[in-house]
Amino acid sequence: MAIGALNNFTVPLASDQSASSQGMLMPKLQYRFRVTLENFGVSTPRTELTKQVSDAFRPTVEFEDQTIMVYNSTIHYAGRPKWSSGSLKLRDDATGNVTRLVGEQMQKQFDFFEQSSTSAGDYKFTMRIEMLDGGNGTNVANVLETWEVYGCFIQKVNYGTLAYKEQAPILIELTIQMDNAVQTTGGAFGAATSVQTNKSTSVIGS
Repeated sequence: MAIGALNNFTVPLASDQSASSQGMLMPKLQYRFRVTLENFGVSTPRTELTKQVSDAFRPTVEFEDQTIMVYNSTIHYAGRPKWSSGSLKLRDDATGNVTRLVGEQMQKQFDFFEQSSTSAGDYKFTMRIEMLDGGNGTNVANVLETWEVYGCFIQKVNYGTLAYKEQAPILIELTIQMDNAVQTTGGAFGAATSVQTNKSTSVIGS
């Protein structure tokens, strides 16, 4: 098949709506990503967490539906945005680095031995989720998209289960709650730019 014929693998559009030579755009792939955590636990480096990530989430936001009753009709408007919690799964390594960092973060949020709570906000961390283009080694990976997730804390930790019949690695699942998230594009497409814009502000939630 001629390479030029691949241009036909897309949805047909009017000539004034898309380039005539453009086929389907390359999608972002679920397995090409990188997650880094800042201010997580107390030990450094924290890159062991990045290397041990198995599954990650992209943020989910929902606006509460508000209504105004008027005569014969109902008007809807968007209320406050609410960011949902997400799941981050880490492989529990034999050296105990992942377990140690998770334990440090939990201890920052609450001292289980002394039964003492920390000051509000001191325990929160920032999470960065980057979509990559697949580069590695001498071909440096380009960042296609970045989510900066702010005001994070661990809402739930599941240290996994044990079973003699299983051979898979143990996964530690973190349920992470956030206050805010900002999405940007950059890397291969040039300087990072916000993709959350409207007429009244440059970045939603900034």
